[in-house]
Amino acid sequence: MAQQHLEPTASPVAGDALAAYLRAQATEFLRALRQHRESGGAAGGGPPARAQSSVGENSAKEAVDAARALRRSARRISGTLHTFRPMLDEGWSESMRPELAWLSGTLAREHAYGARLERLLAALHRLSGSAAFPTQTSPASPAQASSEERTEKGRLTVGAAKAGALLERRLTLTRTRAHSAALQALGSSRFHAVADSVAVLASEVPLTAAAATTGLRPLAAAAEERLGDAVTALPLITAGHPYNSAALVHGLSADTVPQPQDAPWHQVRLLLRLHRYACEVVFGDEVLVDVRLLNAGQALDRHRDAAEAAAAAASAARTPRIAPATAYALGVLHADQRHEVEAARFTFQRAWLRETVGTP
Repeated sequence: MAQQHLEPTASPVAGDALAAYLRAQATEFLRALRQHRESGGAAGGGPPARAQSSVGENSAKEAVDAARALRRSARRISGTLHTFRPMLDEGWSESMRPELAWLSGTLAREHAYGARLERLLAALHRLSGSAAFPTQTSPASPAQASSEERTEKGRLTVGAAKAGALLERRLTLTRTRAHSAALQALGSSRFHAVADSVAVLASEVPLTAAAATTGLRPLAAAAEERLGDAVTALPLITAGHPYNSAALVHGLSADTVPQPQDAPWHQVRLLLRLHRYACEVVFGDEVLVDVRLLNAGQALDRHRDAAEAAAAAASAARTPRIAPATAYALGVLHADQRHEVEAARFTFQRAWLRETVGTP
């Protein structure tokens, strides 16, 4: 089934459709908030103790699910306010969006740090147990190659354990702080103000007078056009090669500034999300699952995760007075994650240029 195209035609019930979508998302937000409170609000503060009952484990899982649902609804409300802001009260929407972004980001950090640690430890295990990385110069004989491979593998194995311990200490501490920050945020007056605003939104959407005559599809088409322009600016020709070293240009430099080449890809990921939310508003229950956009979004998610994992490895490698073997293992880990960045870009390039296919 072909993709649904956003033709710029006005609809007399555009305001009603937008209001219904926002009310539905606000209702989901309040339901998730109630579930989070009933589960005790233990939003994944670490693995359960051995003596913890199954009831406690279920409560912790429910709290994690509720926090995820809160983030999901907050992102959709914020994205919809951004895309369809000409149809909404400007002062209200402009004050609401940053608060929802703050809440979603605060709740997402703990999960992100936990997933990043798992990713890095799994990569270290894979790398230390795999064949050694090829050297830049060809050895004189197979025997010499085997000897050098054993040396490189042994060096990585020795450093991997200490590198894993260092990463676990750093990311566990960061995750614990993120957990505390999330709990403080959920108990703050700022959050209660956001929840009150969402509760009002669940019953009354502040539409402007122009909402009765403004169509949804032109605004959604503008979001799609912004996405297309951002993708056009990406180096898709370079990303079309299965291997290239563009993501390794900066390497493990002393500069802690994020890699500038990642920013356009992260921006495309955000614009793709806004486009998906706009389609949900326009088409409602009839929205199709665009396999092309789904695969592209998943590739960009992997790109983000790998880029942040590489940055974490590089940051750990800058720790003062670490052993050379530990620094070596972290350098190999950084390179591995930057190669994962390139692989995700390659996957996105293939998904984006593929013919559009939709499923109901």
